[in-house]
Amino acid sequence: MTPDASTTPLEQTAPQAPRRAARAPRPGGDGQWRIDGTKPLNHNEEVKAADGGLNVRERIERVYAPGGFSSIAPDDLNGRFRWWGLYTQRRPGIDGGRTAQLSAQELSDEFFMLRVRIDGGSLTTEQLRVVGALSTEFARDTADITDRQNVQLHWVRIEDVPEIWRRLEAVGLQTTEACGDTPRVVLGSPVAGIARDELIDPTPVITEIVDRFIGDPELANLPRKFKTAVTGHPSQDVVHEINDISLVGVVHPELGAGYDLWVGGGLSTSAHLAQRLGAFVAPDEAAEVWRAVVEIFRDYGYRRLRNRARLKYLVADWGPERFRRVLEEEYLHRALPDGPPPPAPAGRGDHVGVHEQKDGRSYVGLSPTVGRVSGTLLGELADAAEAAGSHRVRLTPHQKVVVLDVEPDRVEAFTARVEELGLTASPSPFRRTTIACTGIEFCKLAIVETKDTATRAIEELERRLAGVEIDTPITLHVNGCPNSCARVQTADIGLKGQLVRDEHGEQVAGFQVHLGGGLASADRAEPGVGRTVRGLKVTATGLPDYVERVVRRYLDTREPRETFAAWAHRSDEEALR
Repeated sequence: MTPDASTTPLEQTAPQAPRRAARAPRPGGDGQWRIDGTKPLNHNEEVKAADGGLNVRERIERVYAPGGFSSIAPDDLNGRFRWWGLYTQRRPGIDGGRTAQLSAQELSDEFFMLRVRIDGGSLTTEQLRVVGALSTEFARDTADITDRQNVQLHWVRIEDVPEIWRRLEAVGLQTTEACGDTPRVVLGSPVAGIARDELIDPTPVITEIVDRFIGDPELANLPRKFKTAVTGHPSQDVVHEINDISLVGVVHPELGAGYDLWVGGGLSTSAHLAQRLGAFVAPDEAAEVWRAVVEIFRDYGYRRLRNRARLKYLVADWGPERFRRVLEEEYLHRALPDGPPPPAPAGRGDHVGVHEQKDGRSYVGLSPTVGRVSGTLLGELADAAEAAGSHRVRLTPHQKVVVLDVEPDRVEAFTARVEELGLTASPSPFRRTTIACTGIEFCKLAIVETKDTATRAIEELERRLAGVEIDTPITLHVNGCPNSCARVQTADIGLKGQLVRDEHGEQVAGFQVHLGGGLASADRAEPGVGRTVRGLKVTATGLPDYVERVVRRYLDTREPRETFAAWAHRSDEEALR
């Protein structure tokens, strides 16, 4: 089915990815299982065909943990380990200029990043305390809150991984399919089930997806990673426009509350915003529809070239109408009802500050600095939350922390206590809106440092703009390479790490600048990708100077109620330099 005349046209509700011109057939095809067969067309596919990524856990426990790093087979180390949330981290001392010159083996240290999968960002204080203890005992007190609602630990030894799993799983956490060509963590509204203005609680859908399908071998060999987001909050707080599948809460005039279905979003080096299919998904059918979309990706996704293997390329080639037709006719074997698009987002999707829950208690959104925390801090946060009457914490897609169920008479004491830990419910504008990826400190793909660079920029901007009223959010995203883990194309000011020339002609760490991007959950009524200005690059040390200059210029020359994104897209290039 296609949307009827009463449905808002698809092209008016989401920017359309450009339709690709027909390509000449490749010998052997694009590796689409349904069309070309399952013969592997590259080494990654050969590795997965030889042995599924889920199977490596037994070898980790029985062979690699007892035998140490040197005992690990290369295809497990560089491939299948990802199915259990493990990547080797960057060897210290390798500068960004050598990132593209060295092999993965040369770049890799004998320690791991371990990603703890936290679906919906939902943690109990007991779970939070366990993650904190694992960090202090096994990960040199490292912990980063990611923009995928996960926690990443570093400096993990292979010898310690089985014990880490045992402790995580004892409290209901896991690292299963936290990485790899799999359905990764399910983003969920951080205020699911407790917000006064929620349209629908997505918790049952997220729980069903995770319980039924995560770790299912039938869905564990996809062309590339598969990202999911589900929300029922009117702020649209899960960056749904850049996920492979998103279910966004809506109220159907006849069928009641349910979800609007979006597919094919993703950033990296080629940004595509997700497409509405115009289909309404009832809550009790959401997990089944989710599985069907994953199966389409498994069966029709492009496997020949990994740089074209994300679902966004299939959706761009097919278009939303064909994708919906295949979904309904080949996989669901029934039509989905047409549905309304989500209304314009209401409120800020980061949930920072003190807010009343529907039960009269409060939830408190806290801002660390660019997601950088520690195991010690996580344990202290669990203690502070429990002292305030809370046993539930949520992580957000904006590298924030939300503590639920705080008793109203304990809010003031709680916010004062966590302020001492480096978490604030009333951050400065740039502390609130800045996110940063892992960067060169640990990531083998990175070219520049990000966390400390972003932190120094925030501190400088807080000082320089202390007396300036910034009455609208201006998001600042800092990424260490072109792959956009920090979503640079969808920030007001997005910074893509690269080496640049300084005023003396020396090659130094810096960034290409993207301006005017945004998503619904960042107070942007219409999502969009930022523009680049020819030759506009900044050094890492010159970053505060540039941001201050462009923000002041925006505030001085904007039209009434004009957003930074709108101003950036209409301004001439000289104004943006």
